[in-house]
Amino acid sequence: MKKLFPFLLLVMVLSSFQSDKPAYRLFTGGGKAVTYQKMLQELASADVVFFGEQHNDPIAHWLQLELAKDLYQRHGQQLLLGAEMWETDTQAALDSFLLGQLEEPKFQQSSRAWPNYPTDYKPLLLFAKEKKIKVIATNAPRRLARVVARESLKGLDAVPAQEKQWLALLPLTVDLELPAYKNMLQMFGGETHGSSMASAQIVEAQALKDATMAQFISKNLQKGQHLLHLNGAYHSDHHEGIIWYLRRLRPELKVKTISTVLQPQLEKLQKEHLNRADIVLAVPESMTKTY
Repeated sequence: MKKLFPFLLLVMVLSSFQSDKPAYRLFTGGGKAVTYQKMLQELASADVVFFGEQHNDPIAHWLQLELAKDLYQRHGQQLLLGAEMWETDTQAALDSFLLGQLEEPKFQQSSRAWPNYPTDYKPLLLFAKEKKIKVIATNAPRRLARVVARESLKGLDAVPAQEKQWLALLPLTVDLELPAYKNMLQMFGGETHGSSMASAQIVEAQALKDATMAQFISKNLQKGQHLLHLNGAYHSDHHEGIIWYLRRLRPELKVKTISTVLQPQLEKLQKEHLNRADIVLAVPESMTKTY
C-alpha cells in the first residue's frame, strides 16, 4: 500500500493538470517540469538573465514583470534591467522618463518606443520607475542596422565616429557557422542560391544587434550587480546570439536563459524545444496575442 500511494498521488496530480486550462508551464532545458519558485531560485544566482520573448505574447510580458519584482526582492538596488526594445542612442530619454523629467507622450516619441509599448513594456518600466531601477537601452540603432542589411558591415565605414559610439566595437567578427546564423542564411535563401550576399548582410545586421546588446550589457554591469534582459528569443536561444558575444567580453559572468515557445499542448515539452534555454516557458498556441 505504501508503494501504491505515490503512484496514486502522481495520477491525481496529472489528472488535475489535464482537466485544467493552464496558461503556461515551465520546463528545464531537458524537458522536466519545474515550478516558478524553483526557477526563481536558479535565476537569482545568475549575473545576467536573458528572457527570450515572443514579442506579442502576453504571458511572457506578464511573467517578465513578475520575475522583475521577485528578483528585486532578492537583489534590491543591485538589480538592473536591460531591453532590446530601446536603442542605445535613446538612453538619455529613457533616463529622463524614469527620473520623472519627461512626460510619457514625449518619451514614447523621443525614445522610439515600440508600438506595443503601452500593453507590453509600460508596466515593467513603471515598476522600474517606482523602485528607481536603472534600465539600459541595449539595441543597435535601427538606422545603422539597416545600413548593414543593405551594404554589409563595410557600410559602417562611412558612418561618422559620433554614430559609432552607439554600436559594438568595430571591426565586428561574425561567425556565419554558428547554428542560429546558419539557420538565418537558409531562411533567407543563402544556402539555396549559393553564398547570397543579401542573406549574409541580413545576418550581419542581426549580429550587429547581438554584439551591441552584449557590449552595452558588459559596459553597464558592475561587479555584484544582476541584470534581467528582455529580448526576442532568437537573440539568446541555445546560448548563442547576444551570449556568444558577451562570453567574449565577460567570460566570468554566470548567464541563465529563458525562451518562450508556443505549443498545442503543455503536458510535455516538444522535442524541437529541448535545450533551447535553461528554462523554457511553454504557452498555448491559442493564447491571445497583444498585436
